[in-house]
Amino acid sequence: MNTQNLRSTRTKLSNATLGALPKDIVTPRYDRTALTPGIVHIGVGNFHRAHQAWYLHRLMQAGDALDWAIVGAGVRPFDEAQRQKLAQQDYMTTLVELSPDGRSAEVVGSMIDYLPIEPGNGPLIARMAQRDIRIVALTVTEGGYYIDPVTKAFDAQHPDMIHDAANPDTPKTAFGAMVAALRARRDAGLGPFTGMSCDNLQGNGEILRQTVVSLARMSDPVLADWINDACTFPNSMVDCIVPATGPQELELIQTFGVDDAVPVTHENFRQWVIEDAFCAGRPAWDEAGATFTDAVHDFEAMKIRILNGGHQIIAGAGEMLSLKTIADCMGHNSVAALLSKVTHTEIVPLVKAVPGMTPDAYTDLIARRFSNPEIVDTTRRVAFDGASRQPGFIVPTIRDGLAAGTPVEGLALVSAVWARMCEGTREDGSTIEPNDPFWDDLNTVAKAAKTDPKAWLAQKQYYNDLASEPRFANAFCEWLEMIWRDGLERTIAAYLARFA
Repeated sequence: MNTQNLRSTRTKLSNATLGALPKDIVTPRYDRTALTPGIVHIGVGNFHRAHQAWYLHRLMQAGDALDWAIVGAGVRPFDEAQRQKLAQQDYMTTLVELSPDGRSAEVVGSMIDYLPIEPGNGPLIARMAQRDIRIVALTVTEGGYYIDPVTKAFDAQHPDMIHDAANPDTPKTAFGAMVAALRARRDAGLGPFTGMSCDNLQGNGEILRQTVVSLARMSDPVLADWINDACTFPNSMVDCIVPATGPQELELIQTFGVDDAVPVTHENFRQWVIEDAFCAGRPAWDEAGATFTDAVHDFEAMKIRILNGGHQIIAGAGEMLSLKTIADCMGHNSVAALLSKVTHTEIVPLVKAVPGMTPDAYTDLIARRFSNPEIVDTTRRVAFDGASRQPGFIVPTIRDGLAAGTPVEGLALVSAVWARMCEGTREDGSTIEPNDPFWDDLNTVAKAAKTDPKAWLAQKQYYNDLASEPRFANAFCEWLEMIWRDGLERTIAAYLARFA
């Protein structure tokens, strides 16, 4: 970035300075001091602030939903630093939209508080237990719902769940806090709230219900029944590419003349598809562009299989080839060709169309979005947590392909690339720093798989019985051996030539 373009005068973001911000920044037209809360959102990361908070902000700009403001929350100690930064600017965020045609900025003011993070989550429980909170929403990552990776059932043996069941008044987790708050609401006669997951999980509402109800059942079966009967947990699909905020983003915000400690950049595309199941009311998000439908699963499947799966197809290859960003991956002929071939041949045939969009058209849309040069979305960010994302976004398509008799060789190659990446070195010899909650275990197995590829497939927590499926397992072993012997680009070329 050319620092000569930085504005010499920058205004610190706050309620008091909104009128002093440069005129090309869109600011809240509503009186933020008159807003009242209706939502607690747990996990106030970049995605939430660029997505759910923006939809609500757009309603507020039209004079609606002024009693649905967001109270931010977290349960991890390092969330406290984020809370303090946001508190210093009255919980507002500057969003910078990065379009191939240019950049624009908007201040989002729909969040009005952020709860202190304390052991036992007392402030969070107390706030969720109050009558005015009607929705509790979460963005806690795909791997954060205490799901057994093999059975997909609730993991009652996880130490966090055991702790929360034994200490229901001082839980460690967001789910334990939700159970405690719902107990307090039931006992006070205040009624339930809606639990809304905003994570990239197919059936995310059903998964959230499973976690909350199952955890409650471990300590209070009567309460668990009440939660299951009284609360609603709508499924939803969320979509917007939102890079992490680093030095480049902090420098970019200065070009707009605003001093924001936690700005967010995002692409010029958003989608939010929601099941209309809210037990205590909801904002009219559809008037801000969201879609309410009973067919959320079809939208979810298209997005998770093609966009999130597509990210996994290119991220591992990008790491191996030292490609810094997703746009760089799309500019690399081999990686872009791999994405196109695998998606059109092995994923699209298993995905249903949704109103207004075919799987092939969606695939082309995703390729354009991934190629946006303004979005500095790092390959490392997208490759993070393959232990959750590969089983979540790639393995289900492999299983469906085996069942349907469609090709799986390209997806086997994607799995082999993940195994190679987890060995911890790129093809130029540089080191891949740990990038997964289970990196040490993955790294150990990846090194063993260099000479025994089946060792990788023996990880049942990711592949279950796929090691015994010859059509997939044989292709995986062949590709991994070829990557180590001939290199990734030659292996991709061999795949493309064989299945041309």
